[in-house]
Amino acid sequence: MTAPRPALSIVVPCYNEAPCLAELHRRLSTAATAVVGTSHEIVLINDGSRDGSWAVMQRLCAADPHLAAIDLSRNHGHQLALTAGLDLCRGERILIIDADLQDPPELLSEMMAVMDGEAADVVYAVRRKRAGETLFKKATAAVFYRALSRLTDTDIPIDTGDFRLMSRRALDALLSLPEQARFIRGMVAWIGFRQVPFPYDRAERLAGESHYPLSKMIRFALDAVTGFSTAPLRLASHVALWLLAVSFLLLIYIAIGFFSGSAVQGWTSLMLIVVVLGAVQMFVLGMIGEYLGRLYIEAKRRPLYIVSDIAGPLSNQARLGHVPADMMAASDTPGGSGNRPIA
Repeated sequence: MTAPRPALSIVVPCYNEAPCLAELHRRLSTAATAVVGTSHEIVLINDGSRDGSWAVMQRLCAADPHLAAIDLSRNHGHQLALTAGLDLCRGERILIIDADLQDPPELLSEMMAVMDGEAADVVYAVRRKRAGETLFKKATAAVFYRALSRLTDTDIPIDTGDFRLMSRRALDALLSLPEQARFIRGMVAWIGFRQVPFPYDRAERLAGESHYPLSKMIRFALDAVTGFSTAPLRLASHVALWLLAVSFLLLIYIAIGFFSGSAVQGWTSLMLIVVVLGAVQMFVLGMIGEYLGRLYIEAKRRPLYIVSDIAGPLSNQARLGHVPADMMAASDTPGGSGNRPIA
């Protein structure tokens, strides 16, 4: 007989968060118990941490039957670690939150009230203030979200992270999307249903430092843009129109130089054309390369993540990552392989 689902799952991807875990567990447990009593589970995902996070998670699981921890085989990245937790959690409602406690767990009760009052499937948190973050990070985040909003056909809310409360049917719809390069907040926006904002003020990190350096932020931004927009592929035609305008101005400049006798014959026009066209061609080729790279990764159909170990009540659910719907159907037929458990 299948065990009943808990009323709430809290999913927390973790990477080198050992100093935060005890306080994180305490605050999450307190917030969840205040709202749904004992009908909850907390799912921590260890994304290849190197600071002893897994050992801390195991100790916490041994003392709390409502806590489960998933140890991934390596560092898969925040979005895939989050996917692993969402794939294995069992709750009727699911809270996504980061381990650094910048997003206060105590907002859970208010978010649940908004979900009930609005009959919503998703309550997404919108950042009004971002304490403890540099001016550079605030500025780049603001530019990124607004540029993404203009580039994509999907209405992705600005100034939001992954901190959100979801219904089970919204999560099931999200998990049906099998792409490798995952931008979870964009994917949640894409699935639709009723989604409502929840404004809040973001706090400073409890301990440690951000695990999103500039290089990862750029990669994340590229995944977001290429995953939800084909606008960059249309860039060449737009640039061609601008080049026509520039060419007209260049002709005027060359004519003035020729008649005044001040121009080196042929040098100005040749160099300008070579530089402009070369830069445009390289940029367009780079964008095409990004999309081809995504197609190459998707074509391999590798699992999104691989579980190394599980501590707590989810230990009987370990499996080889995300299984696409067509493969699941094949596994249900005679001779199908099914989900292969990991020892």
